[in-house]
Amino acid sequence: MKKKLILLISVLVVAIGLFIYLKSGKKGEAINFTTAKAVFGPIARSVTATGTIEPLDTVSVGAQVSGVVRKVFVDYNSVVKKGQLLAQVDPSILTAQDDESKAGLNTAKSNMDLQKSNFERQSKLYNIGAISQADYQTALNQYNDAKAAFENASAQVRVANKLLSYTNIYSPVDGVVLNRNISEGQTIASSFNAPVLFVIAKDLTKMQVNAAVDEADIGGVKTGQHVSFTVDAFPNDVFNGSVEEIRLEPSVSANVVTYTTKINVDNSLLKLKPGMTASINIYIEEDSNALLIPVRALSVKPDSVLLKKYIIRKVAVNSNHPHGAGAGTRHDERGGAANQGDDNMAIHPAFIWIKQGDTLVEKRIITGLADDANVKVVAGLSAGDEVITSISSGDNKRKEEKKQKSPFMPSSPQRPSGGTRY
Repeated sequence: MKKKLILLISVLVVAIGLFIYLKSGKKGEAINFTTAKAVFGPIARSVTATGTIEPLDTVSVGAQVSGVVRKVFVDYNSVVKKGQLLAQVDPSILTAQDDESKAGLNTAKSNMDLQKSNFERQSKLYNIGAISQADYQTALNQYNDAKAAFENASAQVRVANKLLSYTNIYSPVDGVVLNRNISEGQTIASSFNAPVLFVIAKDLTKMQVNAAVDEADIGGVKTGQHVSFTVDAFPNDVFNGSVEEIRLEPSVSANVVTYTTKINVDNSLLKLKPGMTASINIYIEEDSNALLIPVRALSVKPDSVLLKKYIIRKVAVNSNHPHGAGAGTRHDERGGAANQGDDNMAIHPAFIWIKQGDTLVEKRIITGLADDANVKVVAGLSAGDEVITSISSGDNKRKEEKKQKSPFMPSSPQRPSGGTRY
């Protein structure tokens, strides 16, 4: 009986000790706060699109005569000047036609001179009454026909000369040859339409991006907005431009509606080349010097059970200053009706927490532009103020570690280091 009593007392002492140990452990559980300072910095809201880089202006050079290409004087990427000879078509046939037209002109001129002399003679005879009026009118008509034939022959000579000049193909502008569609010895036919022989870009230092903007995003895109983009050829370089034009004609592909947006880009370094694919960001709203805090701070909600050792001071309810810092009704905590600020951006009330010693103070702020990481503070906070971005306890931390180390969680396969990107 005595042994049983001793054993019972021992078990009771161990149980009491274990209870005291666990209770003291919970009381001493560490609570961790993550904070961040409100700082000034840039923030923007953008829409993404893809597009193709093209020269700002191109000229297609064609041929107005048919024939065999005798000589080509330029090639791809050749820098050309206005009036420079690009190619030459065999002029032998047109030269013969030109000679023929000149011979016809001489014949017409000779006939006109003959009919002129005859008319002058018949005119004198008619004035003295030696011939009838009918003979006079016949001579006049023959002279007029000869003059018309001479003018027609003169026009044919001019046409033949012009066609002969078209056998020499000149550059209409200063620029760079992007495309050459002919070779020496090739036959070109321009009976119905002028074949394109060369494509010349006027100025490659000024490029244009044709961006396909989705219909869901086009509402915020406006002329003059800032644009940045990258290309695969220079992944570490960011190029900048501005929206020049938004085409009203939609493009539909696989039931997706997009609108072509023209973006002007400076290409003074000549890095960008026609045909490159650009990954584009169009900045609908941006502020280069905004007071920023992490977005996570807006979702912090202290647990009153977890934070028994801290004093929680909430925002005063039913204040008479709905837009002031630390004022406003608590029920609109997560964004009531939006207000319009002076910068024409939507602003919303929000609440954040600040730790001051053993006190957690809630503050009402007005937020504006936001991205995935930060949010702009319009009012209610000053630069340097530390806001709480997360609250965790040691027990929560251990649970999180156990969750991450759980054998039932699938593990991602190891990716080999290095490799080539295609």
